[in-house]
Amino acid sequence: MAPPSSKARTALAELREDLRGDVFAPADPGYDAARAVFNGMIDRRPAVIAQCADADDVVRAVRFGRELDLRIAVRGGGHGVAGSAVADGALVVDLRRMDEVTVDPAAEAVRLQGGVTVGQLHRATRPHGLATTGSRASGTGVCGFVLGGGSGWLDRAFGPAVDNLIGVELVTADGERVHADADENPELFWALHGGGGNFGVATALTLALHELPVFSAALLRYPPESGAAVVRAFREMIRTGPDEAGGAVVYQAGREPVCAALVTFVGGEAGLRRVAGPLLSLPHRAEVVGPMPYGRVRCLPGLPSGLRNHGSAECLAALPDEAVDAWWGGAEGMPVPGGSRCALFPSGGAIASGPAEYPVGYRDAGWVVHPFAVWADPADDERATAWVRGIRAAVRPWATGAVQLTLVGDEGPERVRAGLGVGNGLRLGKVKRRWDPDNVFRFNHNIRPL
Repeated sequence: MAPPSSKARTALAELREDLRGDVFAPADPGYDAARAVFNGMIDRRPAVIAQCADADDVVRAVRFGRELDLRIAVRGGGHGVAGSAVADGALVVDLRRMDEVTVDPAAEAVRLQGGVTVGQLHRATRPHGLATTGSRASGTGVCGFVLGGGSGWLDRAFGPAVDNLIGVELVTADGERVHADADENPELFWALHGGGGNFGVATALTLALHELPVFSAALLRYPPESGAAVVRAFREMIRTGPDEAGGAVVYQAGREPVCAALVTFVGGEAGLRRVAGPLLSLPHRAEVVGPMPYGRVRCLPGLPSGLRNHGSAECLAALPDEAVDAWWGGAEGMPVPGGSRCALFPSGGAIASGPAEYPVGYRDAGWVVHPFAVWADPADDERATAWVRGIRAAVRPWATGAVQLTLVGDEGPERVRAGLGVGNGLRLGKVKRRWDPDNVFRFNHNIRPL
């Protein structure tokens, strides 16, 4: 990295003085901790990291970056497995200190700042008996998750997270603060329903909440040789059950291979047991069944930060027996046990019946396959990523071609277009041209300005 110019040194000194938050440059103590991300494969050295304390700090940071012609990466509150939150030689606008959540029970709405995680959102809404669709991992950043579409345990009942979006507070590429909702900047609001961080820095979102007085779940563990039968029973449960039922089937090869089925249910234990009957009747090794806090539901243990990882996804139109066998056979071929897992999520319900006009490309999928490899040794990089590609290839005969963008990293512009939906590219490109003509916000599933 070249030595900073006199102009850059002066601008950096002014940024340090003006920002309520902290500023880190490469020579500063704390810089390495500030640039570290969840994925151990990512080792990038930004020119400046601005840890913003409020929206005014974000304005100052963006204007600083534009003044020095720096590329700008945006870091939300979550883990960001793709590593796009940091970039070599760039300015990182870090929102993690902006983590305020304000619940309005009367309006059944919640306002949250750009650094809030899904876990923080759940903890704030739970005392009010309210909830909205959040990620399946509590460490996920809410803003990136929502604006990218957002699939979680409640999506079949309440729609993907983005369907619950009421308003967005944004700092644009010009360093201006704007608001977008159905009445104010409606075209920008439309684009934010799936277009992610392409149009500015989301400093706050307002989301609709739903009554959730009781939430129940059943976590069942089976011998791995029962895997295909478990998937078929789960498939039948989703086919015949209500939209209030969801969950996943997951395979993990640790010290001992595990096949787990999670059934989630918006309602009480009696209803859950009726819905989960096909799975409860299969021989299983362990079970936990009953009411539980929605925000604590998970299939498998969380993962520590710093491990190497790579994940992807494929949306399936249907799940015939041949697809079940292809998915399960690929899952069992997992080359790097550790925390690697292969998940199968049901779609449909409120996902399919949601607003068709938004740029969310996976609404018509019936199922989503999500292989996620985790490993420690760089020598395993190729075989781990090859396994993920192999899972996708195995189920491709049943794929819709769409993709849930929040589940994948940088897989090229064709996959981005598939995630945003056929026919939306031109309209999104025009919105990008209006709000970010220089493509300042490019470290994302990028939409290029027309």
